[in-house]
Amino acid sequence: MKTLERLVLQFLKSIIDPLLDQFQFAHRENRSVDDAVSLGLFYLLQHLDSPHIYGRILFVDYSYGFNTIIPSKLFKKMSVSVYLWILDFLLNRPQVVKIGGNLSSSLTLSTGTPHGCVLSPMLYSLFTYRFAYLVMNVPKYGNLLTILQC
Repeated sequence: MKTLERLVLQFLKSIIDPLLDQFQFAHRENRSVDDAVSLGLFYLLQHLDSPHIYGRILFVDYSYGFNTIIPSKLFKKMSVSVYLWILDFLLNRPQVVKIGGNLSSSLTLSTGTPHGCVLSPMLYSLFTYRFAYLVMNVPKYGNLLTILQC
């Protein structure tokens, strides 16, 4: 399954990357968490060059952010067939828990992405893309957000 996910991810990146928030640094080619931190510090230090000025930084970690994805609200500027494939991939997923030799009864999930899924970070970026206008010019790395007050 991972090989298929990687192929789909490669295809999605070719379509979606130019449309994503320019301040989203996670899972993008030639970008890293170091770039996100450097940009945030640059904004802050640039502001602090003035006398009697202070700045604040708030780091927000949306733990389990991938579990909050609502598939039907994913970015819809992709082709219908790709969008439908992603919906089919995410909706009605059976989940069981195994502890020792005991197996729980099956539960059907229709939100979030499978744990360890290669597509999860990109799908999370697509899901949060529509909120980019609320936190413009703010460095982001996956489900981590840095808010600067200068």
